Amino acid sequence: MHKHFSLLLAATLSVVSLQAQTLKDFFSSSEPLTYLGIDFTQARVIGEPVMDANDMRDRNFPAINAVVVNEPKKYDIAGAFHKTVNTDLALVNKHNETTNTATLKSDNASDYNRLKQEDVEKLVKSYNFNGKKGVGLLFVMDGMSKAEKAANVYVTLIDMDTKKVLLAEKIEGKAQGFGFRNYWAYTIHKVLEEVEKHKYKDWKAKN
Repeated sequence: MHKHFSLLLAATLSVVSLQAQTLKDFFSSSEPLTYLGIDFTQARVIGEPVMDANDMRDRNFPAINAVVVNEPKKYDIAGAFHKTVNTDLALVNKHNETTNTATLKSDNASDYNRLKQEDVEKLVKSYNFNGKKGVGLLFVMDGMSKAEKAANVYVTLIDMDTKKVLLAEKIEGKAQGFGFRNYWAYTIHKVLEEVEKHKYKDWKAKN
């Protein structure tokens, strides 16, 4: 009886360990990456005198998420992470609908570096990944500064089964382009460029 229980327990632990994701697993596995999109719920848009906060949330944030997916050559997630990429923006788009427009716009320069890793982890815990497995990529937008002409973005890799944050690193992306959508979407292009040129190699070497 005890032997049977021990074997059952060992088998159960083995299955759990196989399902649990680590950053090392991510870099060594051929499993596809699920791109979840850009979360703007914690963002602060600093020094924006014209654009209405409701318009940012309701029209521009979905448009930014769409353009990143619709222009894969410019926003080369697969190339940056050396992975086949599946995309599901539904969760992020729904989450972004809850963005508090009363606090979205700011004139406080310190809001450019407002978020900490624990804030990102708390945000991830608030998601319902609806039974998704594997690793998800979420860009968590922090400060978006007109004065800096840049945004701080947390590149976040998540074990969607456990909601464990495997990686959350803040990278600055310079802004460029005409119109709110293109201007801020370009920051993701620059973040991905930094991942492809430098960060991916650093992360993989450490794991």
